[in-house]
Amino acid sequence: MKPAPAALVQLAQGLEVSPLGFGGMALTPVYGGMEPAEALKTLHHAVDAGVSFIDTADIYGGGSNEELIAHLLTDRRDEVQLATKFGLVGNPATGYSDIRGDAAHVRHAVENSLRRLGTDTIDLYYMHRRDLRIPLAETVGAMAELVEQGKVRHLGLSEVTAEELREAHAVHPIAAVQSEWSIWSRDVERNVVPAAAELGVGFVPYSPLGRGFLTGTVDASQLGENDFRRRIPRFAADAAHANQAVVDAVRLVATVLDATSAQVALAWLLAQGRRFGLPVVPIPGTRKTHRIDENLGALALDLTPAQQEALDLAADAVVGSRSADPKWVSEGREEAAS
Repeated sequence: MKPAPAALVQLAQGLEVSPLGFGGMALTPVYGGMEPAEALKTLHHAVDAGVSFIDTADIYGGGSNEELIAHLLTDRRDEVQLATKFGLVGNPATGYSDIRGDAAHVRHAVENSLRRLGTDTIDLYYMHRRDLRIPLAETVGAMAELVEQGKVRHLGLSEVTAEELREAHAVHPIAAVQSEWSIWSRDVERNVVPAAAELGVGFVPYSPLGRGFLTGTVDASQLGENDFRRRIPRFAADAAHANQAVVDAVRLVATVLDATSAQVALAWLLAQGRRFGLPVVPIPGTRKTHRIDENLGALALDLTPAQQEALDLAADAVVGSRSADPKWVSEGREEAAS
């Protein structure tokens, strides 16, 4: 028997999604190859399990991830709240070559995404990264035109600073910010999360399991040649060894609760949302159907204040940047501006 779905979360007025989403990037060659049929099976299982919020981007697999999701939407569009992104040029596996936020690119990108996805409307359309050469008002203004045209329902921003969020929100209401946020990536708590809470903007943490590291199943020394985590400083040998301490802390709490490390990491993040007073919908990605069921188990997990404090303390000792280029993410640009 299919379990009763968890209560929906309102990211923004008119945008209600499952309390956990699904990050589609995991189904592209970023972490290694995967057969399309198996990838589609994973997507169907996610929706069967009650995950209604599916996240992708035009850059994932050079557009192939959107085309994959189109097969899911063929018969299940009314069961899915669909998010995709524009702005990056290049390939996540080998490195991005550019960021484009000019109005012409926004209009061109959305048409391509709509075609690949086989849908008339995108529920949540993100600016994937900030193009510092283009006034933010131009990018968001072009995105707002898509809402007026009915091609997009809600606007989102990825890896923006608090100042950028405020500026964009003044041009058009922003429904959600998507940035990396997890036990070992807490920099957004300093400025971006409080700004989102103040403005009534939802938060969608990507890589909520630390790109797999927090689950205790990733050996950084054994990553494949094409695995892009090899370029992230905190996965380097010395940093990864030091960061094992946070993995151990998560595992200890999981043992006490008879849960998995993934469930504890997600439960901590959901608790952070309550602590900061804003809707938080993590989007863990996976290639394996049983991991989807495991992740959903986090929704029933309650951490004690002492357990939350222990995880907070472990997070303070994390070594290494979460990005190969600090300016690529909000933390680096906020530090540069301070």
